Amino acid sequence: MSLPYKIVVGLEVHVQLLTNTKLFCGCSTKFGSPPNSQVCPVCIGMPGTLPVMNRKAFDLALRAALALNCSIAEFTKWDRKNYYYPDLPKNYQISQYDLPFSYEGFLEINAAADPKKEYTPKRIGLFRAHLEEDAGKNTHDESGRGADSKVDLNRTGTPLLEIVSKPEINSPEEAKAYLEEIRLMLREIGVSDCEMQEGSLRCDANVNIHIEHEGGIAATPLVEVKNLNSITSVGRAIAYEAERQYKEFKKDPVNYRFGNMFKTTAGWNDVKGITVIQRHKENASDYRYFPEPDLVPVVVTPSEVQAAKMAMGELPSEQRKRLQSAPFNLTQYDSQVLTAKGRRMVTYYEEVTAVIGDGKQVINRMSDLVMGALNDRKEEIDQFPLSSQTFADFMKKTASITQQGRRDVFNHMLEKGTDAATSIKELGIQTDFDESKLLQAVLEAIAANGPAVEDYKKGKTAAANRIKGHVMKTAKGAPNDVVQRLLEAELAKLMGT
Repeated sequence: MSLPYKIVVGLEVHVQLLTNTKLFCGCSTKFGSPPNSQVCPVCIGMPGTLPVMNRKAFDLALRAALALNCSIAEFTKWDRKNYYYPDLPKNYQISQYDLPFSYEGFLEINAAADPKKEYTPKRIGLFRAHLEEDAGKNTHDESGRGADSKVDLNRTGTPLLEIVSKPEINSPEEAKAYLEEIRLMLREIGVSDCEMQEGSLRCDANVNIHIEHEGGIAATPLVEVKNLNSITSVGRAIAYEAERQYKEFKKDPVNYRFGNMFKTTAGWNDVKGITVIQRHKENASDYRYFPEPDLVPVVVTPSEVQAAKMAMGELPSEQRKRLQSAPFNLTQYDSQVLTAKGRRMVTYYEEVTAVIGDGKQVINRMSDLVMGALNDRKEEIDQFPLSSQTFADFMKKTASITQQGRRDVFNHMLEKGTDAATSIKELGIQTDFDESKLLQAVLEAIAANGPAVEDYKKGKTAAANRIKGHVMKTAKGAPNDVVQRLLEAELAKLMGT
């Protein structure tokens, strides 16, 4: 359904880097520790303390920036972003303002309305990706009984990479595709675990809409929806906020058209599915940025850039292109599904295909059996009890049996820990069928199912399935297509056609 407005979104994604210690001190970044147990004088800003940059955090951020196609600055400095909040004990955050270490990148996403049927590439531009330290966490009483708010400073000083997109995202679906691609890519190159439920990937969505009005384009004021902690929530929040802004515009189009409304910040109530306006949005001048006096600038050398490129390995986008060419020849959708499961799944697929030789057949079997079993067992592919060689052997030995027969063998292998040959034998499945014997089984099934034959003669074609079921039961594991062909031929003879 076409909307009466154009959605315009820019996303600010905050990613916790995969380090053991914080950005400027030696405190642990481990998730789930008791409140305020991972703090020191440096990260809580005690007088006389000095920060020291975590080199691994910078190296990981450099790797991510290159994967995001960003330009790398040879010289970068740190800045203080000044604001007061109870979970920010220093009353400032060390970040980067006018000289970020990377800038002007892009990320390609699939913007198709139906990704299963088509692929529509779209580049989302990036203003910058820069390093900064995290604040702590406030916990408020949501019961309404007026209990005290609590402050946990364990996250204070945790290294974050902030990725700021240009306002080139035009739907909730594009926003979700963008976030899914970032999450996959950063996991695969070892930059972050991107666990949204643990706060290691968070997102702020800057949303407004453009509306054709009186011969021109009216743009609503920007609303920044803060701290969205799931990809689904991001999509829902954008859709709701765009519609809310349109309704407000219809009430007062003059003020909206001439910019007489304030930019605001909003929270997202996931239970009610609504945004809640909180305050006017700050501008850069409100933060009184100035250079951080306690940290030296960072100079990035060409050799460091090259080392970061080497550490990235093959990106998911590169994998997809390779899997769509020989010898695999996967569709765009199949390659998307496979790479979304990670590099280890791609390696498993490649190893099976090297044995079987038919990449399309392998992805079909893996999608039907392996991926479903992994979901059911809540396992990753490197925990899966069937190795790639075992699965390839399974595919070879079950090539001539029915889909249900294959599934029975596969499940038996998982449950009993046996190989394909043993499972086939224990299940009593026949794999080398003589077509003349199958024909005899079809004739016997026709003779044994008189009522079904009579119904078929009366035009009830579905009755053939009862006869076919009899064949499949007596010739367990028989190839479905062969049985179907033989049965249709014999029934045609009965009908005199």
